[in-house]
Amino acid sequence: MMALESLFAPDRVAVVGATESEGSVGRAVVRNLLDTFDGEVVPVNPNRESVFGLDCLDSVRDADADLVVVVVPPQAAVQVVREAGEAGVRDAVVITAGFGEAGTEGVARERELEAVAAEYEMNLVGPNSLGVVSTPKGLNATFGPRMAEPGNVSFMSQSGAFITAVLDWAADHDIGFNDVVSLGNKAVMDEADFVRAWGDDPETDVVLGYLEAIEDGASFIDTAREVTQETPVVVVKSGRTEAGAHAAASHTGAIAGSEAAYEAGLDQAGVIRADSVEELFDFGGILAGQSPPDTDGVAIVTNAGGPGVMATDAVGDSGLSLASFTSETHAALGEALPDMANVYNPVDVIGDARVDRFRAALDIVLSDPNVGCAVVLSCPTAVLTYEELADAIVEAHEESGVPMATVLMGGEATRGPARTLAAAGIPNYFDPSRAVGALDGLRRYREIRSREYEPPTEFDVDREPAREMLERAAARGQTRLGVEAMGLLDAYGIPTPDSEIVTGREDAVRAAHDIGEEVAMKVVSPDILHKSDIGGVKVGVPAGEAGDAYEDLVTRARNYQPDATLLGVQVQAMVDTDDAVETIVGANRDPQFGPLLLFGLGGIFVEVLEDTTVRVAPVSEPEAAAMLDDIDAAPLLRGARGRPAVDEAAVVETLQRLSQLVTDFPAILELDVNPLVARPEGAEAIDVRLTIDPEKL
Repeated sequence: MMALESLFAPDRVAVVGATESEGSVGRAVVRNLLDTFDGEVVPVNPNRESVFGLDCLDSVRDADADLVVVVVPPQAAVQVVREAGEAGVRDAVVITAGFGEAGTEGVARERELEAVAAEYEMNLVGPNSLGVVSTPKGLNATFGPRMAEPGNVSFMSQSGAFITAVLDWAADHDIGFNDVVSLGNKAVMDEADFVRAWGDDPETDVVLGYLEAIEDGASFIDTAREVTQETPVVVVKSGRTEAGAHAAASHTGAIAGSEAAYEAGLDQAGVIRADSVEELFDFGGILAGQSPPDTDGVAIVTNAGGPGVMATDAVGDSGLSLASFTSETHAALGEALPDMANVYNPVDVIGDARVDRFRAALDIVLSDPNVGCAVVLSCPTAVLTYEELADAIVEAHEESGVPMATVLMGGEATRGPARTLAAAGIPNYFDPSRAVGALDGLRRYREIRSREYEPPTEFDVDREPAREMLERAAARGQTRLGVEAMGLLDAYGIPTPDSEIVTGREDAVRAAHDIGEEVAMKVVSPDILHKSDIGGVKVGVPAGEAGDAYEDLVTRARNYQPDATLLGVQVQAMVDTDDAVETIVGANRDPQFGPLLLFGLGGIFVEVLEDTTVRVAPVSEPEAAAMLDDIDAAPLLRGARGRPAVDEAAVVETLQRLSQLVTDFPAILELDVNPLVARPEGAEAIDVRLTIDPEKL
């Protein structure tokens, strides 16, 4: 993909399908361009001589354009893009609908459009797009009803209608934009392309997005990780309740669905995920205007006790903390404020406070080393004007450099002061929780910028034996494998107990004596997923009784599911679990992000408690280690109630090796190691099951 300067800053724009017909898209695009564009507009329409006084061309080949906007019917759109490519145009916006969203014929048309763009190395936005906006050039190549106000936020949306609403709303809330893109069907250019472009754009201070899907999760993560070190990226991702796995064949498949993939992928990409459109622009506004706080301590200065308590509660719900003032700060506040005032955090300057008292309190708390950011709250009073208070807050902010948000509660009286604050990058809200939430967005971005990404470890593994095992299963027509695939784990250096799969009574006795005095025995069948539910597992079997145990297990399996494929019985060394914690490690393949790695509390409780966490594979050592911190049961791993701590390094290495396995073999769709028994002296995989796609081997 080429640079996007000519997409957002063209000198000459051709509109193919330009017209003056009332209510038409072609009319709206031309009119919008003529109203604001600092460049030439060239209408292209062989059926008209002129549009709004401009001579029409018959073909885009003659337009000598930097950017082509296509609004002709879908049947003609592909040919128009081809002609533009032949003419040397490298940027196109296809507003026309009737492509991938319109059935089989439309899908084929979209593929053809993609091929044409690739042939001529074109940057193509859409199809089915509202268009693009860039305020520095006055470019409004959309059919929306209004132009964006200028600013330092760039915004992309998968919904064109949402953009029209946002631009209207943002103008009333003093939010301006640099570039705006309606992604449309993303036949060629997707969210990663614009994140990359805006990350290199000195005029863009923050990237915002509304996304319904991410086309290439791995590419997006790689791109956003680099960009977010300098430029914050905040998105709303819709579709949280979509079921990720309707008929999953493993615990991992059931738990690590599409929503979990997006949650993990966006986090690993360094993207802040907003829970609502309101939060998206709360984060965007403050990130565009202020720097992250040095510490998490929040100072609250208010003239009203109730809102101060509300703000305090919001701090408790956030990742911030209420700042503990130094004794010097308490003393200075005691001298500056009346006896009735509260000099502890939240600072209550009481209801009769004038601007000078607010300013004195602010100067004192903002100089406290434990204060990283501040919220200033005020209710209207007869002795206070919001205009003067806003000026005082801006001065205090500029002198201290401390990030701030304000809560000037009221209606019309707050409009002008809010604009004064916004011009200084300070957002104002009616709700104290939104002010604290915005500051928490700054904190989250500070943590993102402080991350150091390490490449995943490449372990020395035996890929060929693993491949051969999968190929043999595929040749037998198997798509589900159980403990017969334990060799996969051995090939990738994941410890497993001594075991053997036997198919007869005598072999069971022999194997048991070879392994130990007591053994565990399990039915081996890819069709019986929950062996313990049917009594298909026996533990502590004396070696001499292994024959009887074998026959009993086979009988139970046959009675439970007569048509099940029964491969035999696994005879396995007993594992000491007295000081152990049963965990689960697994993987599931997501359509957008690829392999997902799962870790959590395992054994029989995995689907009941669902105490798990997910990452997009492959993972580095720090990412794998962070997975242990994520689960609620983490204290069990670290020796809760006098129990010895498990070997966390062994669990982390197992996660990394499993991550490498599923990355190396895209044919593995789902994989569970449950339980992975974590002990003080190591970790062992006791059971495994997986689902494969033979066509991907």
